[in-house]
Amino acid sequence: MPGRAPAAPRCAALVGPYLSGKTALLESLLFATGAISRKGNAKEGTTVSDSSPEAKARKMSVEMGTATADYLGETWTFIDCPGSVELAQEARNALLICDVAIVVAEPVVDKALTLAPLFKFLDDNQIPHILFINKMDQADHTAREVLTALQAVSSRPLVLRQVPIRVAGKDGDEVTGYVDLISERAYRYHPGQESDLIKMPEEMLPREQEARTAMLEKLADFDDHLMEELLSDAVPPKEEIYQQLSKDLAEDLIVPVMLGAAEKDSGVHRLLKALRHDVPGPDGAAKRLGVNGDASAIIFKTSNQQHSGKLSLARIFGAKVADGATLSGQRISGMLKMKGHAGEKVPAGNPGEIVALGRLEQAKTGDMLTASGKTPSGYKWPEPLKPLFSLAIDVENRNDEVKLTAALAKLCEDDPSLSFSHDPETHELLLYGQGEVHLNIAFDRLKNRFNLPVKHRRPSVSYRETIKGQVKQHARFKRQSGGHGQFGDVHVEIWPLARGTGFEFHDRVVGGSVPRTFIGSVEEGIRDYLHRGPLGFPVVDVAAALFDGSSHAVDSSDMAFKTAARMAMQEAMPKCSPVLLEPIFAVEVSAPNEFTARVHHLITGRRGQILNFGAKEGWPGWDMVEALLPQSELHDMIIELRSLTLGVGNFAYRFDHLQELTGRLADKVVEQRQATAAAAH
Repeated sequence: MPGRAPAAPRCAALVGPYLSGKTALLESLLFATGAISRKGNAKEGTTVSDSSPEAKARKMSVEMGTATADYLGETWTFIDCPGSVELAQEARNALLICDVAIVVAEPVVDKALTLAPLFKFLDDNQIPHILFINKMDQADHTAREVLTALQAVSSRPLVLRQVPIRVAGKDGDEVTGYVDLISERAYRYHPGQESDLIKMPEEMLPREQEARTAMLEKLADFDDHLMEELLSDAVPPKEEIYQQLSKDLAEDLIVPVMLGAAEKDSGVHRLLKALRHDVPGPDGAAKRLGVNGDASAIIFKTSNQQHSGKLSLARIFGAKVADGATLSGQRISGMLKMKGHAGEKVPAGNPGEIVALGRLEQAKTGDMLTASGKTPSGYKWPEPLKPLFSLAIDVENRNDEVKLTAALAKLCEDDPSLSFSHDPETHELLLYGQGEVHLNIAFDRLKNRFNLPVKHRRPSVSYRETIKGQVKQHARFKRQSGGHGQFGDVHVEIWPLARGTGFEFHDRVVGGSVPRTFIGSVEEGIRDYLHRGPLGFPVVDVAAALFDGSSHAVDSSDMAFKTAARMAMQEAMPKCSPVLLEPIFAVEVSAPNEFTARVHHLITGRRGQILNFGAKEGWPGWDMVEALLPQSELHDMIIELRSLTLGVGNFAYRFDHLQELTGRLADKVVEQRQATAAAAH
């Protein structure tokens, strides 16, 4: 193939929904290539990619795992990516640097929709991908039914490469092999071995011819010569079909579909052959990423381990990079080839290879490090996923508070879809992520890696309060305690402002009743009070005016007038009909249109106001619902939304305005605030 270096190391990312069998497929690929002598089991925690304590505890992948294998003289790196929707950032980072994605799916029609966001990401980033329909030995639906359901969520044509051979068994039909639609050869599965070539069953001929014609017609859509051959009833040479399929895959025009059962090694050798012959070399990924030929390392995973320190998992492009080399001003100190969490030292990384680079303290995920130190202008790494869920956290041992911040920084460096911040108003340390499972994994890592067990709870809502009435108030602060005393006397007026205005201070003193040197102190005292109003929350949208007062030539001071102003506010505010304000967020919820009615019910059930809904741009078959929701109702909404939409629903949000909250809900908020304040004292 033009532009392909057959011997160059290539990379395939295994992606797909939770429980589709990606880790089992990786084990089977490694076993088939001789990279491992015995397959591991996810339930027993013995697989190559799921060796971390967090993965073993959950019996699922929680981060990407890499392993290298040689097949017929060519080197492959396989990246097993987590399937949980909450861990999608790991999969995205791996997909961006790979040559091909192997999308693993179950043969279940009702689960086809779960692949929609993944297909959209692959297509948006023009990443070649092969669909491997796994667990065909357990299929309740035909390959045709599954393919029809999957085609509905893929914008690229799905091109079936094989049709299954079914025979009647004790428990219904069994898939015992397949027919390859290009070579027109039939094969029988053998667990742990390559399939046997067999004579094509007579009853398979009509189905094989129908499927082969459909395959050729889809390929002909992208090649005029092949189309002419089909129209003239000529039989295209097999080599021409192979070449056309490889070309279309490299350009992300089609999605070849393979069948198998990873647990039994069925179809795995055929998948390896397809990878070897059809997948483009690293030049394709380099071009897609904007690499310009300079020796480069693109970091797609950062890992801070307790004992081994920081490792930057990177793919090498352009030219060989040796251990000890300097890239973008940073010296590599150690280079490893990874198999799961275990690493083997290597002297250099060749173009196309994936290596772990040691001690690059300034490097982060998404960086392109180059020998010249210059990043190509066309290179851009996508922004990480926006947070959808948060929890307030505390260390169990108060002496660990400083250590906690450093540990969280490392976790967020490892996983860019995690973030944390300190809320200055509620004094809470907040950890943000993609969902409850995502944050629980982070808590386990804090405990396992850093010996920092933490407690967590629902974050506080940033309520505010304002007033509805207007009042004038006089306050005098007078204290005599030997020597100079303290004296401040003010007359203030306060009134409400329009929502969103904030705070205004007006100086209306005439005749010098309050010396100008103390007017700033009065404003400062009023502002101090506004941090916590009579309901217990910060006060907004209020104006205050100083219109009169008196002073003492000796005893008046900045502190005295500041205190008098606070006293005036403290006495006046309860008289002004204080009301609670809750934050309202503008929310955009996206989901397949078959779930739109459920989304409407979800929003209205959370005191939301639906503003608009319609088709989501660029997402055929999806709707976008625009709404306003209280912040207090957003906390766990992503959990319920996913449960209503097969895990694919999503939303984005931003603060919009403050809105008055009354009745029992407001009373409950104020009571909780007062109880918290009492406990703190």
